[in-house]
Amino acid sequence: MSASSRSQTIPIAVFLSGSGRTLANLIEHRDQHGLPIDIRIVISSRSDVRGVEIARQAGIETQIIRQRDYPDANGYSAAMFAPLGELGIEYVVMAGFLKHVLIPHAFENRVLNIHPSLLPAFGGQGMYGSRVHAAVIERGVKITGCTVHFVDNEYDNGPIVHQRSCPVLADDTPDSLAARVFEQECLALPEAIEMIALT
Repeated sequence: MSASSRSQTIPIAVFLSGSGRTLANLIEHRDQHGLPIDIRIVISSRSDVRGVEIARQAGIETQIIRQRDYPDANGYSAAMFAPLGELGIEYVVMAGFLKHVLIPHAFENRVLNIHPSLLPAFGGQGMYGSRVHAAVIERGVKITGCTVHFVDNEYDNGPIVHQRSCPVLADDTPDSLAARVFEQECLALPEAIEMIALT
């Protein structure tokens, strides 16, 4: 039984801060591989990023909610999650979202993030992007990968949903390793969503 056999799709929101590569991958898997998602809104922490353009070109409702416009973490988090109720959102996917938000009780174990290492290794505050891959290489790790996990109120701490691995090569740079890990991310996140769809 595949996820595409689910009778109804999962209404999701996507939070992003950058290029939108993960959003584009989700759209591709939805359109070409039957990933059972309905992306009802994209919320970006910045207006000047490619991810916003990708969302708009795909006809997805888009909002810009900037952290600096709110006095504290509670206000910012409330603003991020406020639009989701009326849209019937069941899950949030953080797709390169680099801000820290507090997870409301209603969205416990309903916010997915993908991290570019095999958590709990190389996670925590400040560990994102090329910093993760540089740390992996410096430590001499032979296998790395990515982790899809539920988000709680601590960095990279929530329950793990799915992981995929790849080798670290002797001549890797942070950029070459990032490219190999991202290939696994493009598979791992749709696979995790399919697992959720079938539960």
